[in-house]
Amino acid sequence: MENRVPIWEKVTLTVEEAAKYSNIGINKISALLNQPDCPFVLYVGEHKRLVKRKKFESYIEKSYEI
Repeated sequence: MENRVPIWEKVTLTVEEAAKYSNIGINKISALLNQPDCPFVLYVGEHKRLVKRKKFESYIEKSYEI
């Protein structure tokens, strides 16, 4: 049996999970993560990027346009 953590309880999200969670496209989230000042990116090694969920939510709440 797999123990699945609900998406709203996860500390970090994959790009795909963040897209489903926010209804923002994968390409747009990837572009935001590529920005040098992105407040919600977490690098895992050289190639993997995760989204810090709470900072991502805060970013969306403060934004009027993405």
